[in-house]
Amino acid sequence: MSEESFSRLENLLERVAIALEETAKAQPKLLTPTAPSDQADAFIWQASNLDFLPVTKVNRIPLALLKGVDLQQDALIANTKRFASGLMANNALLWGARGTGKSSLVKAVHAEIAADAPLVLVEIHREDLSTLPQLLHALGQDQRRFIIFCDDLAFESGESSYKSLKAILEGGIEGRPENVIFYATSNRRHLMAREMIDNERSTAINPSEAVEEKVSLSDRFGLWLGFHSIDQDTYLAMINAYADALGMATGKDRDNLLKESLTWSVTRGSRSGRVAWQFITDAAGQSGISLSEKGI
Repeated sequence: MSEESFSRLENLLERVAIALEETAKAQPKLLTPTAPSDQADAFIWQASNLDFLPVTKVNRIPLALLKGVDLQQDALIANTKRFASGLMANNALLWGARGTGKSSLVKAVHAEIAADAPLVLVEIHREDLSTLPQLLHALGQDQRRFIIFCDDLAFESGESSYKSLKAILEGGIEGRPENVIFYATSNRRHLMAREMIDNERSTAINPSEAVEEKVSLSDRFGLWLGFHSIDQDTYLAMINAYADALGMATGKDRDNLLKESLTWSVTRGSRSGRVAWQFITDAAGQSGISLSEKGI
């Protein structure tokens, strides 16, 4: 090799080395999340930067005001108390009709138990489930007990993130830490759209195995709590409970309030805890009542 060729090669290698060094500097550093602070007992998991956003005031309804879900309430409280006490407990799936109090019950039960035990609620959005391993790693380093809460959990056709969730809940090589439990709410009992399951059944080589793969995710939840549409008496009991808590509309005014609440439910096309709360919020606002002043 001539001296000139050697010099050109040396310059080329030097430029390659510089380019590789600049590329390495430009690569984002891998973040290692740490456990959430002790300044709050509720957080939102921020997947973009693998961090915890503290929630100083959780949007929730007191447990005593939740009506028509007594059996579900008792079961979830018992499960959560065992977990908070360091005993074995099940992941829970709260499924059923929209607006029936599923997420309200999770948040209310957490508040009830956290008043006497170091129990932390961490909400993760469905689209961030791929970062569950990092979240679990961070929580596993802490001595506190954590509920990971995913509201409105469901999967559409073409999504595959449910497979990683299955491994996290049960069956993976690492699994979830002992100080972590997973609570989810869904309008679907098996977390999959019916057409998604039917499509698998019609196109798969072995239909039964394909469907089993899809619906087995819900089997990872040891505690299933069903929520169903409520009758008129339960709906009115909710209105009465909210009105009592706010100190509004007594006597004949209460009768009028109940009649108005029925009209409200007709315009919404359903009776549910959500509809009852929306009505009482409107009625309280018209009466000049502040929910925050009443501690709700």
